[in-house]
Amino acid sequence: MTAQDEWLRVEALDIEAQGVARNAEGKVVFIEGALPGEEALVTVGRRKNNWEQASLRELRSESAQRVSPGCPHFGLHAGACGGCKMQHLHAAAQVAIKQRVLEDNLAHLGKVKPERVLRPIEGPTWGYRLRARLSVRYVARKETVLVGFHERKSRYVADMRECHVLPPRISAMLMPLRALVGAMDARDTLPQIELAVGDQVTALVLRHLAPLSDADRQRLRDFAAEHGVQWWLQPKGPDTVHLLDDGGEELAYTLPEFGVTMPFKPTDFTQVNHQINTVLVGRALRLLEAQADERVIDWFCGLGNFTLPIATRAQSVLGIEGSETLVERSRQNAQRNGLAHKTRFEARNLFELTPDDLVAWGQADRWLVDPPREGAFALAKALGDLQQAPRADWTPPRRIVYVSCNPATLARDAGLLVHVAGYRCVAAGAVNMFPHTAHVESIAVFER
Repeated sequence: MTAQDEWLRVEALDIEAQGVARNAEGKVVFIEGALPGEEALVTVGRRKNNWEQASLRELRSESAQRVSPGCPHFGLHAGACGGCKMQHLHAAAQVAIKQRVLEDNLAHLGKVKPERVLRPIEGPTWGYRLRARLSVRYVARKETVLVGFHERKSRYVADMRECHVLPPRISAMLMPLRALVGAMDARDTLPQIELAVGDQVTALVLRHLAPLSDADRQRLRDFAAEHGVQWWLQPKGPDTVHLLDDGGEELAYTLPEFGVTMPFKPTDFTQVNHQINTVLVGRALRLLEAQADERVIDWFCGLGNFTLPIATRAQSVLGIEGSETLVERSRQNAQRNGLAHKTRFEARNLFELTPDDLVAWGQADRWLVDPPREGAFALAKALGDLQQAPRADWTPPRRIVYVSCNPATLARDAGLLVHVAGYRCVAAGAVNMFPHTAHVESIAVFER
């Protein structure tokens, strides 16, 4: 048990941006707000057999990487915004720690060491977040409206008046949004506003639990005209999203290196950081090294974020996704970009793949794999099974580029690819898609 007067030396930072120390008994102590190299007095909040969780009470020998947070709503106190966890750490140190998290996961979970560590992909650390889901709450007893992220470790909405990871014009819109909702007849039944910024359009999706009055619809139109946004309405699930009024510019982003434009709906999955996504797509294709006479499969293809750029380089691309709706949208995007003749899209549950499925999809020279947080276990396992029991009519891809949003599932899948499926991990590196958060994106390359 950690004593009240025991100074703890912080040795590392975990994936949740907590300092990691050991007390006099050798027990691991996770300390919110503490950084490697610091010495801390703590207050223990939770105790388990093998670890304790504590809050920071006092510091000495402060880390040289500690900085003043850029946002007034960041902190460890009650009511602080929970959207960011690492604003107290220098941005360059955040990237280094994420790279270490990736390497540690590969080593400890997958027993894999990349032959080459890629330089991390990084970019602007403020104003980068072009996708966000903002909670809305009308607090009747205070006659006020809150619009923002949740408080730290709480279901309550933080009292946010600005947000420095959002684009400045969106941050400046938070207080006007609060005033708008407060003036609406439906203010008690508006739980959420979703933000999506394209190259030319800023879209706001209003989730409403009851039909909107004509007066409320006009209030939304007036707000849109004043602030230059496009309102979408969502009465039920994501499939019910529609424009408040028809017309207006299309929501889209571009990948200029490949001459591709990607239209999307504001509730579609797209990366929150378009600048990093542009660099990531370029690096992924350079690492893939697809040739003009080769066939490529893009697993978990989404709307075609990687598929369409690949099609500008390879002979043909098969994009596979779990949703028929997404597949149809991908086809439309391929048609829009003049790449329908080089692409094919199919829907399949990618969490239930078998060796027979891989053989049925046909041989490909290279694969691009971009799964959700759950990873691509079934795909890696099926590839391993085919290595153990080869088919005469099928050969595995020579190179796989794996884009990951979860280093733990990447490490698990990398273990299968290297130790069972016969690949080498030739390179891996971190992608700082979400500065100031503990979220770790990465990219890895596997070769036979």
